[in-house]
Amino acid sequence: MADAPSRAVEVSAGSGASLPADALALVRDYQRASKAKATVRAYKSDWAAFTAWCDGHSVSSMPAAPETVAAFLSHEAAAGRASSTIGRRLAAIAYAHKLAHLPDPGAHEAVHAVIKGIRRRPGMEIRQKTAATAEVLAAMLSHAPPSLAGKRDRALLGLGFAGAFRRSELAALLVSDLTDHADGLRVLIRRSKTDQEGRGAEKAIPHGRHVRPVALVRDWLVAAEITDGPVFRPVSRSGRIRAEALTDRSIGDIVKRYAGAAGFDPAAFGGHSLRAGFVTTAAERGADLARIMEVSGHRDPRTVLGYVRRANAFKDHAGSGFL
Repeated sequence: MADAPSRAVEVSAGSGASLPADALALVRDYQRASKAKATVRAYKSDWAAFTAWCDGHSVSSMPAAPETVAAFLSHEAAAGRASSTIGRRLAAIAYAHKLAHLPDPGAHEAVHAVIKGIRRRPGMEIRQKTAATAEVLAAMLSHAPPSLAGKRDRALLGLGFAGAFRRSELAALLVSDLTDHADGLRVLIRRSKTDQEGRGAEKAIPHGRHVRPVALVRDWLVAAEITDGPVFRPVSRSGRIRAEALTDRSIGDIVKRYAGAAGFDPAAFGGHSLRAGFVTTAAERGADLARIMEVSGHRDPRTVLGYVRRANAFKDHAGSGFL
């Protein structure tokens, strides 16, 4: 969302018009850094969609009237946008106005009412990606070819599942973030969705006996001769390994591709499927809630309890003895 924050800072320059341009540029850089790169990319797309709609209807996008935002969100819902996408669009609009020191038009009751109405409409429920449980993961891994790309994909899928990683976390991994341990691998997450200030967190990945994530990662790094820089990188058809990291979107596409190869609906899977798969499998196997959260990094136990309830929906069912 580079354009919107830039414009927002310019709009708010009245409160600091005496500041030199380089100082304002520095402020702008730190404001952008307050959001993860993936969030900034999404917000940029959302803001572009909003401004294009406003331009097409000859209304102001900055500042935007609550009625304008409500009409835009209604248009997005009618166009079939997912509830999560509409919520993000609203967050992007709020963020742009916040940077411009302008009131958030989305805080108006008229917008709240539209959001409630959208969420209550049939077919607008939040669509969650299917969990790639241990059994699903095993089927996906069995379709990875013995090529370099196949080794990378096995390592990506195995580690992503074992650490309940977000796809953005996998994309950001560097070799220097990995530390060997007698019992497995220590993985440093330098920044995540719930750690925007970059305090960092460490995850322990055991060797394992079934998925064997540590061995998969080592096999990939040795075969690719990667000793520093990004862990997961693009591999060309000819087998050439590029220097840059895979994008988080590419990681989601890899998960979809292997889900399809294993006979599942690719559209139902995504980068979040590995994370959801670990939590769901751990819940099915009776793992302690606190220990699951230790691996996944969830801050709100209610989120994890949702996975636990779904995983145990048929266990000791109240009607199992008479239905």
